[in-house]
Amino acid sequence: MVWVPLRTTRTDRRAPLRAPTARCTTMSLEWLMDWSWSLDGLRDFIATGIQSFRDCDATALAAVACLLVLFVWYCYHVGREQPRAYATVNALMQSAEANGVQNGYVYCHSPECVRCTHHDGLNQKLYHNLQEYAKRYSWSGMGRIHKGIREQGRYLNSRLSIQKPEVFFLPDLPTMPYFSRDAQKHDVELLERNFQTILCEFETLYKAFSNCSLPQGWKMNSTPSGEWFTFYLVNQGMCVPRNCRRCPRTYRLLGSLRTCIGNNVFGNACISVLSPGTVIAEHYGPTNIRIRCHLGLKTPSNCELVVGGEPQCWAEGRCLLFDDSFLHTAFHEGPPEEGPRVVFMVDLWHPNVAAAERQALDFIFAPGR
Repeated sequence: MVWVPLRTTRTDRRAPLRAPTARCTTMSLEWLMDWSWSLDGLRDFIATGIQSFRDCDATALAAVACLLVLFVWYCYHVGREQPRAYATVNALMQSAEANGVQNGYVYCHSPECVRCTHHDGLNQKLYHNLQEYAKRYSWSGMGRIHKGIREQGRYLNSRLSIQKPEVFFLPDLPTMPYFSRDAQKHDVELLERNFQTILCEFETLYKAFSNCSLPQGWKMNSTPSGEWFTFYLVNQGMCVPRNCRRCPRTYRLLGSLRTCIGNNVFGNACISVLSPGTVIAEHYGPTNIRIRCHLGLKTPSNCELVVGGEPQCWAEGRCLLFDDSFLHTAFHEGPPEEGPRVVFMVDLWHPNVAAAERQALDFIFAPGR
């Protein structure tokens, strides 16, 4: 009996080894088929996009391209632009209030505020502003301003103590502590005709003083004695919208004045209230390019304004014009039962400042510049 090995046994033994290879081959074929399908879809997608691009109007494509270029340029320009160093007047005022006041006026000590700062670079800054104005418009009529900026240090240091503007002195202007009503006749008469309107709006505001706290919108100024309150509609060339809404007719009246300074840091309009027993310390205004107008609203006895050593009294319904670049003070020594002294104060252009000079000064001393 001879034993012969069976081949089926070898075959059965190798079968388990061949099964994984078959499965891998099947998976590879399926993946290649799927990949081929994905490439076909991608090719179709690209072809569709190219055809859509060709079908578009050439003008529209050019417009889109220009807009994209402008957008990229704008992003680049904004990204590399340095922030302006100039601070707004309102920001400077807020900073100043945190640091206190002096003689009833805020002094912010910021190198960017032409109203409050006295430093060697001020003249350079003013001259730069003048040059910028002349490039945009003209040097015509700028001789006096140019002279004033060029020799500002000499003017301010050599002035008599009776008149020393703190910021800017314009040479060759007539100098006097008080001005006649005819200096700005139109505006004076307009204010006096509207005396009752302004007084009525003040009385509505003043009712809020029945509370102990300072009413919203009012400011208390520093004084050696007594209390001095102001309610600003325009503060250093900046409108105070909330206050203007509370005195709408008075605010509209400002727009009818021909010589009101409303576009530079030397322009103000406010209601000024002195309680009995108040004295305002002697001080100088910032410039001689303006005259300050006080329209008397309530004028008790023993109230005086002293400018350049000359005393004057207010009268209800009448305007008093003076140059506040002269040393000046005010006081109310009347009895408490007569109530506060109240005036509506507005800054007007000096009558001898020409129209071209006014426009240039508005540019040079614009709020925040």
